[in-house]
Amino acid sequence: MTWTIFAQALLCLTPLLAGAQSDTASTDATASSTSSVSAQFTVPASADEGANLLPNIYDPDAMVAQVECSGYTASEVTTSSAGIRARLSLAGGACNVYGSDIDELDLVVDYQTDTRLHVSIQPSHITADNESWFNLPPELVPTAEQEDGSPDSSDLTFSWENDSDAGFGFNVTLNSTGEVLFSTIGTKLVYEDQFIEFVTFQPDDYNLYGLGEVIHELRLGNNFTRTIYAADVGDPIDRNLYGSHPFYLQTRYYEISNGSEPTLLTKSEGLRDASGNYSSYTHGVYLRNAHGQEVLMNPNNVTWRTLGGSIDLYFFSGPTQPNTTQQYLDVVGRPTMQQYWGFGFHQCRWGYQNWSVTEEVVNSYERFGIPLETIWNDIDYMRGYRDFENDQTRFPYDEGADFLHRLHDSGRHYIPIIDAAIYAPNPDNESDAYQPFTTGNESEVWLLNPDESVYIGAVWPGYTVFPDWLKDETHDWWTGEVMSYHSKIPIDGIWIDMNEVSSFCVGSCGTGNLSLNPVHPSFALNGEPGHIQYDYPEGFNLTNQTEAASASAASSSQAAASSTSDSAASSTSSTSYLHTTPTAGLRNLNHPPYVINHVQEGADLAVHAVSPNATHHNGVQEYDVHNLYGHMILQSTYRALLATMPGKRPFIIGRSTFSGSGNYTGHWGGDNASKFYYMYFSIPQALSFSLFGIPMFGVDTCGFNGNSDEELCNRWMQLSAFFPFYRNHNTLATNSQEAYVWASVAEASRMAMAIRFQLLPYLYTLFYYAHTRADTVMRALAWEFPNDPSLASADRQFFLGPAILVTPVLNQGDETVDGIFPGLIEGTDLYYDWYNQSQIEVPGQKNTTIDAPLGHIPVYIRGGNVLAMQQPALTTRDARKTGWSVLVAPGVDGSASGSLYLDDGESLEPNATKLVTLTAAVASTGNLSLQVEIEGDFDGLDTPLGNVTFLDVPQNKTTASINGEEVGKVSHNATSNSVLVSGLDQALNGKAWGTGFTLTVQ
Repeated sequence: MTWTIFAQALLCLTPLLAGAQSDTASTDATASSTSSVSAQFTVPASADEGANLLPNIYDPDAMVAQVECSGYTASEVTTSSAGIRARLSLAGGACNVYGSDIDELDLVVDYQTDTRLHVSIQPSHITADNESWFNLPPELVPTAEQEDGSPDSSDLTFSWENDSDAGFGFNVTLNSTGEVLFSTIGTKLVYEDQFIEFVTFQPDDYNLYGLGEVIHELRLGNNFTRTIYAADVGDPIDRNLYGSHPFYLQTRYYEISNGSEPTLLTKSEGLRDASGNYSSYTHGVYLRNAHGQEVLMNPNNVTWRTLGGSIDLYFFSGPTQPNTTQQYLDVVGRPTMQQYWGFGFHQCRWGYQNWSVTEEVVNSYERFGIPLETIWNDIDYMRGYRDFENDQTRFPYDEGADFLHRLHDSGRHYIPIIDAAIYAPNPDNESDAYQPFTTGNESEVWLLNPDESVYIGAVWPGYTVFPDWLKDETHDWWTGEVMSYHSKIPIDGIWIDMNEVSSFCVGSCGTGNLSLNPVHPSFALNGEPGHIQYDYPEGFNLTNQTEAASASAASSSQAAASSTSDSAASSTSSTSYLHTTPTAGLRNLNHPPYVINHVQEGADLAVHAVSPNATHHNGVQEYDVHNLYGHMILQSTYRALLATMPGKRPFIIGRSTFSGSGNYTGHWGGDNASKFYYMYFSIPQALSFSLFGIPMFGVDTCGFNGNSDEELCNRWMQLSAFFPFYRNHNTLATNSQEAYVWASVAEASRMAMAIRFQLLPYLYTLFYYAHTRADTVMRALAWEFPNDPSLASADRQFFLGPAILVTPVLNQGDETVDGIFPGLIEGTDLYYDWYNQSQIEVPGQKNTTIDAPLGHIPVYIRGGNVLAMQQPALTTRDARKTGWSVLVAPGVDGSASGSLYLDDGESLEPNATKLVTLTAAVASTGNLSLQVEIEGDFDGLDTPLGNVTFLDVPQNKTTASINGEEVGKVSHNATSNSVLVSGLDQALNGKAWGTGFTLTVQ
């Protein structure tokens, strides 16, 4: 959760401190209070106010680096069997436009594999101007090494030239087509201690995906600036927020006609109307740089700008999205394997006041027959919002241990939130002692100020300190705290929040003020006087039209009055901005000369975050590693859980992530709102995280901020049932939105969860392949159908793996949805309705209207797939005890295939596994067959095979045999044209996957 949900409810409950805090300010203040709610001192709102800066992209007077600077010239070029080395020297005088220019750079080009090219540009030597230069260490973010690649065998070619006007530039060319994928030739390389810029040309109407984290359509478009800077902010549209993923995937489409050479399609208007056949080529680019940065997607170029670090580029030749994703994840690391129970349904709320309320939620799900796997607690459970300590009145340890014993016995699990900041206790109050702080203080694990005093910010509990993840002792301390807490409350995983890292004040505002602790945040929490009042649910305007019109009129009147007031104010004053200029040999960390389009107020990097000049014990400053803070705490939490629960896969959901975080964690989409458009945005956000290698993704179902209603929650509970991470979560002082609150939502949830539970073995197998070979789990239509340019922007539908197509209703009040069945009109693919198992007829046009009344989510099985399924239950533990069924959905040629991965569902390195391969056919003679091959000896899920269903079989069948021995009962459904082979429970010795077999139906 984030402070921004209260941004309009700032309420100072006590006298304010005078003025904004400086980075190391000490302030005298009394703890007097006039609030009847709390006797705590309240941090003034002004403490989180920084400088007012104007982002460069909006500054008409900003210097243009491509004009002001001269670029570099390459010399001393050497080539080898692995690549190229060269020296880059300033072509003219230093421009020092947004920092101090680096005179000489080293260019290193490595053909690491036949599909991966590495280009590195770094300072040649350390001087007074760059002595603090920071390059990412591989122990934080992996690098890739030279393998068997060479210029002779590579799919990619690096070439360079010294342009007479712009200096050094380079091309990366795709050898198979001769097309230039990345070109900086004709533009200037700018390389300063606080500013790096390089420009690469693009074809018209190019298709880029990735560059996260951002709430945006899947395709990023060609008039968009992506800021990459981790921020604690409540899911703004098109702005930077929690995660930093400087990787993009690009797809280029080509038209092929009459056997001529492929022609690049450059205009989206032409893509949908052009005749002929199409092909595509996909490649990827990764900038391994953790500094604050912007990527400007201009109409004919992409301009990268970073606030430091180095140019550390990886190029991946593709040629498809699956190839490109695999090549990228070979560098940053593949997704961690999840525990099976993590794919159950999760429920959370900020507002479960005690253990009794929390357990009653669990019991209510049980009473209503709605599956619930895991119950979560938000910060309610903490003693004064402090990590690793429970409130002993509302969440005592003994009562919690008893509850978790009952919970675990029922096959369910428990996850608490843990924040990134640690409370700094009041030194003048012995009763305020806080063991995690004391232990960490003894090991000196906190971030420092530039003067080496401890940096003290403010978060939920009051004034706080921040672990220094670049120090080894910090990880040992964190592991100790996790293990100690687990000994009191046997948690099953950890939810890491606020790890951007967030602070509710600018600078070390707690320095000299710890005697005030615990202090209240500078805004009112929901439920306190002055807290924000949430609007009516979005559906209110349809169900209560008269009242909605009245409320709208009142709102418009208030807005008009406010506008008049604002206009008067603006006419008498003008905005002033802080501008800084470079100083040779010095970096301005808090206010760098180049201002990125940062989402926080005034675009100040120090607002609502630990200040950039906070210092790690090894001398590295937060400016250089801010985007890595969240990634580092997730790494450390993974290590801590391994120590706490040896041999088990750690279950972690984190907010701020970086490239490679999928090695350790899943992610939820943050503080969204109860709006239909946020439900829509969850799809492109999830698909983007598939590209980033974090497939364990979900959002706060039904919305976190604001009031949900029956229709929205009905639709959203069904949509999220097809996301890997499935959790309902909302904030204080909003309508309850558990799935049982509304009868129709309960029924819709049960229906969608029944499908999810049948698909859990399939979903788990998808994650096995994501973990072992970097497959994606949720997939864009364009990735499954790479030669259909009309799908380049499709992000209102998605595939779950290759077999399941989901087409949700995303608009308020709609009872139909427009959808596409890719390949159906073209005759390459078939689809079957999940519910009635009938084949979808070829529509008259590609975009077709589908009936979807409230409570129904259209789900389809793509032909050519075989699904091995288990049965619904209230928990995944009980579902794994049920029998098996197999569904065969033939493709256009009558064949189908699938696979099934089995293990114990929790071990980091399982003692035994099993991989089942299923191959089926509907022969031209009308005979049906299913062949099962077994590899491995895991036998923990060898429950009976109950039945097998073959779709798209118009003829009646009468007999079935396994390995030549007649079995079961065969029935034909003339309505759906399906054949059911049932009564197989005793076949195969009652073990579905004990041995390979062949089922034949005639």
